[in-house]
Amino acid sequence: MAAITSSNLANRLESIVGSDQVRAPSSIEARAADTIVEPASIEEICDLVRMCEADRIALAPIGAARSLAGMRRTPVALGISMKRLSRVVAHEPHDMTVVAESGITIGALNTSMAAARQRLPVDPCNPAITTLGSLVCASHSGPLRLSEGTSRDLLIGVRFVGHGGKLVHSGGRVVKNVAGYDLMKLMGGSFGTLGILTELTFKVRPVPPEHCLALIPYARASDAFASARILNDALPLSNLDILSPALATRFNSTNQFLLLAGFSGSPLEIGYQAERIRDLLGTRGEILDSDSALNWYQQLRDLDFYSIPLSAQIAVPPAFLARVLETCGDETEFRAHAGSGVAQIIPFEKLVAEGAAKTVARWREAAHSARGNLRLIAAAPDIRDSLEFFHTPNDGALALMRRLKTAFDPAGIFNPGCFVGGI
Repeated sequence: MAAITSSNLANRLESIVGSDQVRAPSSIEARAADTIVEPASIEEICDLVRMCEADRIALAPIGAARSLAGMRRTPVALGISMKRLSRVVAHEPHDMTVVAESGITIGALNTSMAAARQRLPVDPCNPAITTLGSLVCASHSGPLRLSEGTSRDLLIGVRFVGHGGKLVHSGGRVVKNVAGYDLMKLMGGSFGTLGILTELTFKVRPVPPEHCLALIPYARASDAFASARILNDALPLSNLDILSPALATRFNSTNQFLLLAGFSGSPLEIGYQAERIRDLLGTRGEILDSDSALNWYQQLRDLDFYSIPLSAQIAVPPAFLARVLETCGDETEFRAHAGSGVAQIIPFEKLVAEGAAKTVARWREAAHSARGNLRLIAAAPDIRDSLEFFHTPNDGALALMRRLKTAFDPAGIFNPGCFVGGI
């Protein structure tokens, strides 16, 4: 990448977006980018991309910057904040679709649809600061992935700025559409390495009338996972999660594993499912409803794995998740989405670089042994250089990824070095 002085870059940015839209990064943004620009239109983004391609200036789109702050080894020159592109473009309650700009947060989007009793049913940590662009590009999800899927399952259309500052469209604004190659799926989990998302279209769903949450403590992880399998086979739960003891203490648990099973629906459906849980698991634990259930669910959802010195996500076939977490070691704490085969894991104690590398290697081997994978969510700057954030695929798959990167980003400016194999 070209070496450009701060004053030179600032002057050029101001000529495109104006001086009031160029600023220094906040403390968390500083780990992701040296300078922040806040374009107010898609045309400004296109101009910024063309400028960066001409001079080989590395850039990255950012929302709250949590993901990139925990991943990048060195900041890119330019962070493209999507803060000013945060409109709801169209909401069609009868079609159950919504079109919105990528800078809007999930919390704000759902507030805009509240009168229609609809929502985008994705629940990453702290949706009040998670933008739609980050939701898709960083593959954020939470406990509701069991019943509602992830953003990948709900996304039906995108617009993004790519090579040459061109605006690219994929998908559409209706649920049933065929538009050739599915670029939407390619953008999901790309971490901004292929382009800058500007607009997204999603399917939305009704807000359930009522929600309950069963909380059941267990002395052993194996018993908690056994009960989770029973419930998952018997009931259409909204979420099914298990917390290890250190994380469960935040829920007033007494050094035990905690099973949290959520269910929602009409009062009749709620009553039936509560009774079935009692029949299947006995009378131990408690079942919360109304505000109590919502409060505890939000605490579960908002467990923050971004500000921890080392955190990772494991994805394996659900039947293997309990064994894999046991293999990771007793010193590993976790939040397990038991019905989905996904878990976020952290070490019990802070690790230095050598210890972190050994721990991650053990975690990754445990995931591979079950035909799964592991990627790091975040690592502290002092240990980051010794770690691989992503699973390294076979040579054929990696070569294909490199060809796609070259095709979409021939100048190599979009968040370089922040994906699989250093892409």
